[in-house]
Amino acid sequence: MKVPPRSFRRRAKGERMAKYLVTGGAGFIGCNLVRFLLEKDCQVVVLDNFSTGRRENLEEVAGGVELIEGDIRDRSAVDRAVGGCSAVFHQAALGSVPRSVEDPLTSHDVNVNGTVNVLEAARSAGVRRVIFAASSSAYGDQPVSPKRESMPPLPRSPYAAGKVAGEAYMRGYAAVFGMETLSLRYFNVFGPYQDPHGAYAAVIPAFVSKLLAGKPPVVFGDGEQTRDFCYIANVCEANWLAANAPAEACDGRPLNIACEQATSLNQILDQLRKLLNVDVQAEYAHPRPGDVRDSLADVSCAKETIGYEPKVLFAEGLERAIEWYRDCL
Repeated sequence: MKVPPRSFRRRAKGERMAKYLVTGGAGFIGCNLVRFLLEKDCQVVVLDNFSTGRRENLEEVAGGVELIEGDIRDRSAVDRAVGGCSAVFHQAALGSVPRSVEDPLTSHDVNVNGTVNVLEAARSAGVRRVIFAASSSAYGDQPVSPKRESMPPLPRSPYAAGKVAGEAYMRGYAAVFGMETLSLRYFNVFGPYQDPHGAYAAVIPAFVSKLLAGKPPVVFGDGEQTRDFCYIANVCEANWLAANAPAEACDGRPLNIACEQATSLNQILDQLRKLLNVDVQAEYAHPRPGDVRDSLADVSCAKETIGYEPKVLFAEGLERAIEWYRDCL
């Protein structure tokens, strides 16, 4: 779906735009963040190798960004991308727990070695701040709910382990090199530009695409597992707040980014059937290795540290997402 052109604020004479790098800027979260930054009248550089990101995600904003096609593991590509930037939003990753179970080495190489490469390039270029896309998968299956950042990480998959390693590097670079870093632990982000197709599609777009096609969506497990689903607008706002937080707050600490609402997969299916006006039942399959049972966040630390408040709660976010998918599928 084409998005209408944005109207940008006219800058005062001599005013300088902030310049930011978004790694993985052609991916779901990255391309939404790119649009958000353009609306803030920022200069935006995108680094993406298009292994999972899609060129179509940037089509209508291509004229407003500097696009560098390259891999975060390629130091020369990252060096070119970070030049002149005041901060890096490090969104690039090889996502999906099942994919990491099938191929742990590649998951590690991209998500851990690639992250260190980004940090090193930023440090060499004098970039003051790196905001890392961390993950709620760090908590694993701890029975305590809601999840708080003070809990020890208990990753259940190679993907989760790689994200925890990325957090550790953010803390290490802050402590040793004085870089300003934060790790935003995203909880089940959903919204426009999230790919509904393929073996690793996220649950909401996968459900919507199946229901719209009149086909039964597949639920791994009994469907009573819960997630704290977070609409993409909240994630973009959290990144902006992190980029503008006081320097003393940026010591590599992790921050939960979520809505503090637990919703089961069966509840999502019920809501989707009503919103889409369909009566298609799900097929239930065995749980997948590495999946966690329940996930609910406490976001009080993010509120205190960067002023984060979820503005779009699950029900409203789901309606917005469905409106977008109706036009695209």
